[in-house]
Amino acid sequence: MSRYRGARLRVVRRLGDLPGLTRKSPRKAYPPGQHGQERKKKSEYGVRLEEKQKLRFNYGITERQLLRYVRKARRAAGSTGQTLLQLLEMRLDNTVFRLGMAPTIPAARQLVNHGHITVNGRPVDIASYQCRPGEVIGVRDRDRSRQLIEQNLQYPGLAHLPSHLEFDKGKLTGKVNGVIEREWIALQVNELLVVEYYSRQA
Repeated sequence: MSRYRGARLRVVRRLGDLPGLTRKSPRKAYPPGQHGQERKKKSEYGVRLEEKQKLRFNYGITERQLLRYVRKARRAAGSTGQTLLQLLEMRLDNTVFRLGMAPTIPAARQLVNHGHITVNGRPVDIASYQCRPGEVIGVRDRDRSRQLIEQNLQYPGLAHLPSHLEFDKGKLTGKVNGVIEREWIALQVNELLVVEYYSRQA
């Protein structure tokens, strides 16, 4: 399944607020489609599927990528659900978004893919790159790159900078000081249901 490129507000109406996908709010409060206003009782599977889809659409990843992250989180020590969220949050495209350099995660991914972002002074164009504590996220020393970031900084996607990041507006550099804590994750999601969804798929 490839990355979603359709109407974003349609997804938000179905799944709820996805801060990484879009900054816009839907005018209609009910789900899309002919039967959107009918109140249906969701099955247990439907509830778990919805939580999984929230992660997929918010972070803009494919089903295969998400499955890979779940397997990686299972191998790590500690809570699988929390580790899964930390792995997704520490992606380079998401880190660029959380630093305020881009209004959404898709916009941040484009900045990374087009070579505008550096990690420890070296250009990195892989959106899924896992940021580690101590790394410095910067902007390529080009007029176009700086212009784009300065423009985006006027309208950041999220108001608050998470506690594991720091940002210097003058130098346009951000530093990763640690791994994100659960309370700083902006997406409203029950990660345990996502882990359950995949354990039942196996």
